Amino acid sequence: MASKDTVIQTCPPFMKPTSNGIFQGDDPLNFALPLAILQICLVLVVTRGLAFLLRPLRQPRVIAEIVGGIILGPSALGRNKSYMHAIFPPKSLTVLDTLANLGLIFFLFLAGLELDPKSLRRTGNKALGIAIAGISLPFALGIGSSFVLQETISKGVNGTSFLVFMGVALSITAFPVLARILAELKLLTTDVGRMAMSAAAVNDVAAWILLALAIALSGTDKSPLVSVWVFLCGCGFVVCAILIAPPIFKWMARRCHEDGPFAGALVEKLEDLVSGLFLPLYFVSSGLKTNIATIQGLQSWGLLALVIFTACFGKIFGTVMVSLLCKVPLREALALGFLMNSKGLVELIVLNIGKDRKVLNDQTFAIMVLMALFTTFITTPLVIAVYEPAKRARKADYKNRTIERKHPNTELRTLACYHSARNIPSMLNLLEASRGSEKRNGLCVYAMHLMELSERSSAILMVNKARKNGLPFWNNAQKSSSDHVVVAFEAYRQLSHVSIRPMRAISSMGNMHEDICTTAERKGAAIIILPFHKHHRVDGSLETTRNDFRWVNRKVLEHAQCSVGILVDRGLGGATHVAASYVSCFITVLYFGGCDDREALAYGARMAEHPGIKLMVIRFIVEPESLGEIVTVNIDDDSSNKLGSADEEFLAEFKQKIVKDNTIIYEEKLVRNAADTIAVLRELNRCNLFLVGRTPEGNVALDLSRRRSECPELGPVGSLLTSPDFSTTASILVVQQYNSGASPNFALQMEEDSPDKDSESS
Repeated sequence: MASKDTVIQTCPPFMKPTSNGIFQGDDPLNFALPLAILQICLVLVVTRGLAFLLRPLRQPRVIAEIVGGIILGPSALGRNKSYMHAIFPPKSLTVLDTLANLGLIFFLFLAGLELDPKSLRRTGNKALGIAIAGISLPFALGIGSSFVLQETISKGVNGTSFLVFMGVALSITAFPVLARILAELKLLTTDVGRMAMSAAAVNDVAAWILLALAIALSGTDKSPLVSVWVFLCGCGFVVCAILIAPPIFKWMARRCHEDGPFAGALVEKLEDLVSGLFLPLYFVSSGLKTNIATIQGLQSWGLLALVIFTACFGKIFGTVMVSLLCKVPLREALALGFLMNSKGLVELIVLNIGKDRKVLNDQTFAIMVLMALFTTFITTPLVIAVYEPAKRARKADYKNRTIERKHPNTELRTLACYHSARNIPSMLNLLEASRGSEKRNGLCVYAMHLMELSERSSAILMVNKARKNGLPFWNNAQKSSSDHVVVAFEAYRQLSHVSIRPMRAISSMGNMHEDICTTAERKGAAIIILPFHKHHRVDGSLETTRNDFRWVNRKVLEHAQCSVGILVDRGLGGATHVAASYVSCFITVLYFGGCDDREALAYGARMAEHPGIKLMVIRFIVEPESLGEIVTVNIDDDSSNKLGSADEEFLAEFKQKIVKDNTIIYEEKLVRNAADTIAVLRELNRCNLFLVGRTPEGNVALDLSRRRSECPELGPVGSLLTSPDFSTTASILVVQQYNSGASPNFALQMEEDSPDKDSESS
């Protein structure tokens, strides 16, 4: 029989994996799989909801996941015992912890897969000094604070292990979180961003070494030889991984088709599952161990303030001092200090190991989790407060912001954007048509691949790509044989002698237009070519690619400091790029009046210089006896006269130039109303490309604009040509001319068809 002093420990009851179903009388929450599914769904809903709420504050998703774990744990919802026993009973935590640690293993594998040791060897002395200061001072202060905690709330713990864990916890910089913050603030490729990432990479490696030391010292056996053996075995494993694994993976990489990126393929297959599902479970698992209620009394809250102050002071002061010694400006030094103070997943790994090894008790664990949360949360606001990169100087001689210009023989600079390889053939064919004659100074093209900065973006790979260029968040595309997009642009450059530069822009959808407009202005572009948010299907209809790109196009139209064109692609020139000698294209310009139409006609006139292109210009004029049927334009007489005068002067000059050019046809169509205009357009649907202005002016255009427009960014004519009622296989380029005195009603026009007011799903 057991004595009275014997403590009898009982294991949680065994849970069967699946049930017969609620209709058979089983409670699904008493079975492992249904309960795990419910827990996963709850975790995803809470963490994604918090991430959405914190998005305006530009916080990394790790903040939402840590806070979500705390909310689901005993600190908040877990105070309700019924909820805790139903959703997170002790018998289910084994399955949850297993899934969480499985996700952690995959995450660490992906982190190692993405790490480039060569980049560490290229770290400069300045970044190395900042990294050493950012580790040593907070590590020393962490050891100092551990003595205070041992005398108060952490009595009886293993002294050596405790101070090592405290030092490691306070000296960590979260490399992936830092990359995400820099990306959101568009600082990745600035001097501050490059220095912070280099220092954080060194810090990250040092933190893992220190963590290995902490694990070795935190063994349950009191014999020091056990810790030595653990450490030596860890070193042996690393050596074997360095000597044995690389030849195996190189052999596997050689067997991949076309020497493909083996690491990138693995990341692409695993990252969504790991970052989207498993890692939130790890944060929730940590949150279930965090009970803020254990922090009670003035002493506990004072210790929390002490730990936060120690962590922030050590990181910020050490980084700032070394940065100033390296002659870094004060504002940049402060920004570096705040950036290096961010924490993340590695911090929670250290804390969880410490708690599992009984080195950290519940109260200390809660204090450290709150410290990590606070230091990461304040990073973005503090960096924004102290450091704003110098605004890029506008070019004083940047005069050619439109295609219509006084000196048409000057170089035409174009920023051509594309979403995927599907846009490349038509874009190249359009650029080939834009080349003009050899008498001109030529065409300079910046081809920008628009990539979304989503939560699944691999931070380390993303930084390696963006680090090589000096502009915020876009870079030279990697010129490798496997990148068929870059190969296509390179081949076009060599064959057509057009200056073309492939780029990659990585931005969130909310501010992608900023990168587009900024790049166009820095490069002195006269026009930005954007792909329409719908693509051409085999049956001739247009299918939405991504509706997000629609709002990007609208914002570019509103904010661009040059002309903008939206290309509605219906297979311009076919599915492949057509060589210059085989170009045969028929282009139609629809001219109603106004600056946008003049820009479209100027673009068409340039295209007509290409030997393989024929141009037709159709000018729409209202029949004099039909003026009563068409509503007159509601503007004052003076502006109307100026508009008519500008159009007449432009057309007169255009007619004079094409007198001896048999490749250009100019016709004037008399129409009575919108129905007549549509009838004329139906007769012209056999061309390859329509060039139209986004906001045509005049009585005819006003009558067309009274029709409901599904795509206001295309204007009344562009919307008509893309509507299902209008049958044509021609592509459409809708052009908006840059006007420094643009109408203030533009934003209102966009707002009238905002997502909240637009019920269409296209």
